[in-house]
Amino acid sequence: MTTTTPQLPIPTTGEPIDFWPAKPMNVMKDEWQRLRCRFINANPVGSWGDVILSEWELEACGWEDFHPHTETNFVLEGELHIQSEGKTVILRPGDAARVNPGRTGRYWAPVYARMVTIYGPNPDGLESHSFRYSEI
Repeated sequence: MTTTTPQLPIPTTGEPIDFWPAKPMNVMKDEWQRLRCRFINANPVGSWGDVILSEWELEACGWEDFHPHTETNFVLEGELHIQSEGKTVILRPGDAARVNPGRTGRYWAPVYARMVTIYGPNPDGLESHSFRYSEI
């Protein structure tokens, strides 16, 4: 007997190509000037059945949060450190790593890192929480 995992529908616009024009990077909060991001195809709010793409820059800072969905980081520039549940990896350009759902991830760049991040899906709509920011 084989079991199958139910697949969530992937929402589309009905067009042959979904296009998202470039947006500027923004600081996450006024007091977090060294952490910038832009969400590319959607904001991670509520539930979603597709993935959410974003781009991040960290300048000598760190970020920590708990998220109910997967978070995959692909490093474009610099060096990104990721820690979760006592395990740490160091990513350089071309490297990728995923923090699996239901865990706290800590991300930091001793000098600088720029990466593309993929969230989700997040079918239950649970929110990320326990956000912490620090400068190095």
